[in-house]
Amino acid sequence: MKTYGLADIKKELQFLDNGQLIDLCLRLGRYKKENKELLAYLLFDADNERSFIESVIAENGFMFSQLPSNNYQMAKSMRKILRLLNKYVKFMTSKEAEIEFLISFCRNYIQYADRRGSYKPMRLIFTRQLEKIAKAIEKLHEDLQFDYSQDYNTMLEEAQEQLKWFYKDGYHIKS
Repeated sequence: MKTYGLADIKKELQFLDNGQLIDLCLRLGRYKKENKELLAYLLFDADNERSFIESVIAENGFMFSQLPSNNYQMAKSMRKILRLLNKYVKFMTSKEAEIEFLISFCRNYIQYADRRGSYKPMRLIFTRQLEKIAKAIEKLHEDLQFDYSQDYNTMLEEAQEQLKWFYKDGYHIKS
């Protein structure tokens, strides 16, 4: 079976009428949950990104407040939250949204995670997100870099105060 590229699909879609496009979209949404969620985002939430970001951050906070006390289950739940955030980042295709989601994730980690930090997989989850934030900030425009790096560095200060095992020295961004 031959596979077609996006350019070929785009050319072919231009020849379809509205009814056929609607049928194709509905058929596409029927087969995968993620396709349906993407279509719902594009139709209902894409026009107001700020409220969507705020609702995702609120959902992230709620999920953190429901974390189990067992370290293994807590790490598993955090990975689930990260999968959800990464899916929304993929829908939005915005570095700013990615940074906001990850900073909110890290702030919730600081607030809700086990502060003794004896479980290494949970510490790795946190440090990997810090690295992802730093890389994403580097790809932004200078003005946005300054704003987000200040927010990021403030979060690092909070992390060093709250988490006994964490030292911010290797993660600090110069603003």
